[in-house]
Amino acid sequence: MSLAMTTAEREAFLADVHVGVLSIPDGDRGPLAAPIWYDVQDGNIVVLTQSTSRKGRLLTAGRRVTLTAQRETAPYAYVSVEGPVTAIEPYDLDGDLLPMAVRYLGADQGRAYVEGSRPTWNSQTSIKVTVAPARWLTVDYAKRDG
Repeated sequence: MSLAMTTAEREAFLADVHVGVLSIPDGDRGPLAAPIWYDVQDGNIVVLTQSTSRKGRLLTAGRRVTLTAQRETAPYAYVSVEGPVTAIEPYDLDGDLLPMAVRYLGADQGRAYVEGSRPTWNSQTSIKVTVAPARWLTVDYAKRDG
C-alpha cells in the first residue's frame, strides 16, 4: 500500500492553508530552513519575502530550494517539493501580498495586515520568488488507515 499522494491529492493538499518551510542552501553552513507563506500559481511555488532578509539574500535565480508543507495533526501528511528558483521580481502589495494575506489570515485580517504593511513597504526590496517543481515527495498517513 502506497502512502504517496496522487497529483490531485497533492494539489488539493497544497491548496489548503499550511505554513511552509523553505530550505535554502547556505554555503558551508547547514541550509536555512524558514517558515513562510506560499501559494501555487500556474503549477509553480510562489513565496514573498524581502531581498534584504537572510532568505532573500540567499535566493538567487537557478538556486535549488525545497519547500515542505505538512499537516501537524493526525493523520499526518506532508508535501515536499524541490526545484530551481526561476524568477525573482518585485511584488505588489495589492496584487500579490493581499491575496496571500487573505489566504492565510482571512479577508478582514488579511486586509488589515496589508494596510499595516503599507507604511513600511518598499517596492525595491519586496520580492516575489517563483520555484519550478522538479521533484515531489508526498506522504499521507490517512491512507494507512483507509
